[in-house]
Amino acid sequence: MIAALADAVATELGAAYSGRGADGSETEGAAPNPALRTAFVDVLGPSPAEVLRDLDGPAVLVPAFLASGYHVYQDVPREVAESGHTAVAVTAAMGPDPALTRVMALRLRAAGWRPGDAVVFAAAGSSDSRARQDVRRAAGMLAEQLGAPVRIAYVATGAPRVPETVADLRAAGAERVFIASYLLAHGLFHQRLHDAGADGVAEPIGVHPAVVRLIADRYRTAARELVRARVR
Repeated sequence: MIAALADAVATELGAAYSGRGADGSETEGAAPNPALRTAFVDVLGPSPAEVLRDLDGPAVLVPAFLASGYHVYQDVPREVAESGHTAVAVTAAMGPDPALTRVMALRLRAAGWRPGDAVVFAAAGSSDSRARQDVRRAAGMLAEQLGAPVRIAYVATGAPRVPETVADLRAAGAERVFIASYLLAHGLFHQRLHDAGADGVAEPIGVHPAVVRLIADRYRTAARELVRARVR
């Protein structure tokens, strides 16, 4: 999915994309400028530091995270410092953002949600209080978009967990319960949502045109700031 998202962003920017596809193969785009690369701050590679060392000239790093926790505040700055690259702009993380909220609402309605149904806002979870605050902001934005209350629950880290929250809503009298997935892609965490006992589970945010535009806009804003900084 990351390869597909990167390819879509490259197309939006008219960029050349070079990264690892889902099968481990190299993926190349057609346009010459700017160059787009993928990097990972977990066990996968290449790391941001490795990619930045391989780049000439200014670079923009867009953290593809739905909340700003340890990865954004610790891992990304450390990777930039370790790269030795002297002209890197790091954008805000992807979320929370109204564009993501609109996509989540679309996904929820496509899953069968109707006004009056209970909603569980399912996030991966984090031990970082800043990330949890971002989740609360994102949940509030979805509640406003839907015109309905939502209950936050977590898949992996933090409480309450998703199955517990689904059960609580049913015990409180909810006839139908739907899960809004605050996850970027399919995988183990999203699969767990299907085992939580809800009447429906929305698809993850995924490669939606609004998500592609969001990342591209993050890049464009930071790139303009880099240019301004270099001409001062």
